[in-house]
Amino acid sequence: MQSESSRNVRIAQKEKLLLREISSLFMKASMDEPKLRGFTITRVELSSDKGFCSIYFYTPEGRDFFHEALEILKLYKPSLRKALSGLKARYTPDLVFKFDDQFEKQMRIETLLEKVKNESPEDFEDIDQDDQD
Repeated sequence: MQSESSRNVRIAQKEKLLLREISSLFMKASMDEPKLRGFTITRVELSSDKGFCSIYFYTPEGRDFFHEALEILKLYKPSLRKALSGLKARYTPDLVFKFDDQFEKQMRIETLLEKVKNESPEDFEDIDQDDQD
């Protein structure tokens, strides 16, 4: 029986392979379709049974723009699956396209951290004085 950690490693390796292949294929598709040019694939996640592959996209235009372009993405789904069938895998997973909220949250946190980093130490001394009163 395989250990849980070795199973997780194999799934992570498969996700990395899928991310590399799908990113390459998506780059070619975005050259043909102008509405997809602002999109970035941020990550790929396989379901536990490896039957579904969730592809997470980010676009600076936001969730609404993503949903407008989702119909175009769905048109590329069969050709993406066919291209992925050439990989060394027993089954080709069904593809699900999702907007990556996690990436937006990460960008907001990084912006806040950068803002705090750029503040002077005197600003923090004022806060300390208020806490002591």
